[in-house]
Amino acid sequence: MPAVTSDRSIGGLPHLLRGRADAPDVIPRRGWADQVASAGLVACGVLLALHLMWYIGGWGSETLRAYVTDGMYPPIALLFTWLGVRVVRSPGLDERSRRAWWFITASFACQLIAHTSWFVEDVFLHDTTYPSFADYWFLIFDPVIFVGLLLLPGQPRSRSDKIKLTLDTLVVGASTFMVLWYLVLGPIFATDGVTITEVAYSAALPVGDLMMVTALATVLLRRTGAAPDKAVLLLAGGVGFYVIADVYYGFIQLHNGFVGGTWPDLLWLLGCYLFALSAHRQRRQTLRLPTPMRGSGAVNWLPYGAIALAYGLLGLLARNQGWYPFGGMVVGAVILTFLVVVRQMYSLRENRDLAITDPLTGLANRTLVTERLAHLAARPQRAGRCSAVLLIDLDRFKPINDSYGHEAGDAVLRAVAAALREVVRAGDTAGRLGGDEFAVVMPNLPSPAAALAVGERLLDALRTPVIFGDQLLSVEASIGVAIRDGSAESEHLLAHADTAMYHAKRSGRGRLQLYTADLDTRGRDAELRRAIAAGELIVHYQPVVDLSDGRIVAVEALVRWAHPTRGLLMPDAFIELAEEAGAIVPLGEWVLRQACAQAVRWREGVPALADLRLSVNLSPKQVTQPNLVRTITGILADTGYPAELLVLELTESVVLEPNPDTVARLEALRERGVGLAVDDFGTGFSALSYLRELPVNILKVDRSFVTGIAHDRRARQVADAVVRLGQAFGVTVVAEGIETAEQAAALRAMGCRYGQGFLYHRPMDGDAVVGVAEASASR
Repeated sequence: MPAVTSDRSIGGLPHLLRGRADAPDVIPRRGWADQVASAGLVACGVLLALHLMWYIGGWGSETLRAYVTDGMYPPIALLFTWLGVRVVRSPGLDERSRRAWWFITASFACQLIAHTSWFVEDVFLHDTTYPSFADYWFLIFDPVIFVGLLLLPGQPRSRSDKIKLTLDTLVVGASTFMVLWYLVLGPIFATDGVTITEVAYSAALPVGDLMMVTALATVLLRRTGAAPDKAVLLLAGGVGFYVIADVYYGFIQLHNGFVGGTWPDLLWLLGCYLFALSAHRQRRQTLRLPTPMRGSGAVNWLPYGAIALAYGLLGLLARNQGWYPFGGMVVGAVILTFLVVVRQMYSLRENRDLAITDPLTGLANRTLVTERLAHLAARPQRAGRCSAVLLIDLDRFKPINDSYGHEAGDAVLRAVAAALREVVRAGDTAGRLGGDEFAVVMPNLPSPAAALAVGERLLDALRTPVIFGDQLLSVEASIGVAIRDGSAESEHLLAHADTAMYHAKRSGRGRLQLYTADLDTRGRDAELRRAIAAGELIVHYQPVVDLSDGRIVAVEALVRWAHPTRGLLMPDAFIELAEEAGAIVPLGEWVLRQACAQAVRWREGVPALADLRLSVNLSPKQVTQPNLVRTITGILADTGYPAELLVLELTESVVLEPNPDTVARLEALRERGVGLAVDDFGTGFSALSYLRELPVNILKVDRSFVTGIAHDRRARQVADAVVRLGQAFGVTVVAEGIETAEQAAALRAMGCRYGQGFLYHRPMDGDAVVGVAEASASR
């Protein structure tokens, strides 16, 4: 955590800034140690610049340049070691970074010991022993910083990402090995007249460099996609300069002997200075408030750049070379090529899996299902065999999402996927096309009955409730089956299965439907849209009467389709089709506008209809529209119809599955005076508790409760219970489907005041309503 106090008197400003993307870093007040560190970095930077100018200018003797260079190392090493200690003691450093920086600081300490010892040996003792005491500490530096680099935190990665990271790192390592083999390792093992100790040390140094390069590649590659960490980049730069200088040192030491004060020393010194900058930067990052992560460019070019370098070197040395040094190069190239091929194959396989797999369910996605259908179309059907496509669409899946959340919906989708895996054959392809729609491609079936049997088993499997927390979620599906039995139209199988599936939904849901040519409703969808545009839809009105005297108190607006060839169609023939075609919302708005405009004309021209209430059905999809309140109030304003005379009739599905947004819209309408009724009450599974929560003021008892009440005692008792239930909730009860005087008398005896049905009036056009209203008023 940053060392910043949260002063209550200023409202905890640092805490507020922490969550802002544009908030500047908040740094604690600089103490004497920070000032010393900054001054030391500036001083060392100036000394490096002066030393570079002195070296380029060629001033001084060779011995003087060596002594001056040796003398520059200890203070810089002391600085970066001290800065490293400050990093590991920083209170805000996370534990993994702290462990990493413990090792990095320990490697800095190795450098401090080595440079100090080298200075003493070279300047004062004139010790030319190889390897010297300092050389061993330089060698210890490599494995210690190797561990520190590997411990640095990176981006969280999946198993496949880790495999790719390992392969990329090995590519870089193999390329580095080739360079080290040619420049250092090969000549070491081919040199005569050197001791085992000298060979071991000379070989250990480039091996250590190889370790550092591998760790460096790991650090850079696993931070792909993360915000650039300047401390890590500075540390990586220091390691890089060290490796380059080490390689040259090993090469020149074998041939002519190394002389201090030459250009490798400049790289080492620059690497030391980058170590100091890295530790100082890490300390400052630790004490700053965390800043938002920003995506950065990937360093995926690193393994491919290493490949280019390695093969370029191989090509350069390919001519006139014997086993040395070409033998080790060939081995490295073979390993390198193998690793690249393995990585590419793995990546291609992973990319292919990602491209054809649905991430939520693990099934095939639409891409793979489409491919399998194309293969099915291209392959001739064997005699006596057939193929099939099953299209599965979950029934009432959206209410599960709306009522219990998307996590519940995801659990249902995963349960469906598990059911599909259990039911389908090994050679079949089960996939998710999107949303709650699934498909199964079944080639090489013995008969159409086999496909239907699979569909029936799937229906049974999906009827098992899904357990989500303490909820049991009921799931069913409508399944369409399309069979290919030798025709060449398998490319149409999915469309045919889709047609059959929609027919299954219209036929009651939770069922299986085999496609036949007469099921194709796509032409009917287009016909319905054309009818809406051409004005073929009309509105009829069925009066609602007072059961005590037959007086008309309200009318219900009912849409009809005046089909040019099939005659007058009832809503059952096209409403569900309009819902599936996406036309139900504009259709519902059109009916409401037409009915309100007609009611205004009645109010203006027919005194008997001045206070007539108007009931209009509201589809479940209309209720879910965010602009529902604005749309209805706009229609009322445009037509001039009073809100208090309008009643919107809701289906029981809206009452059963209310959500906060739905309740808020309905309450907003009630506040404006609009009445709300539950239509066909009792036919579904309405939760009584919801009736208390929703702003409903009318219950319309379904006709199924009215039929038989005149002669069947049990039917009368059930109807009486429903009427009393409405009265208990304090709402007006309206009975539907009254066809006989006996039914009307029984309802009056139960206390039901209002009703509608053929006994009184059939649905009629607007002009006919005027006649019956005037006749009713004159009684």
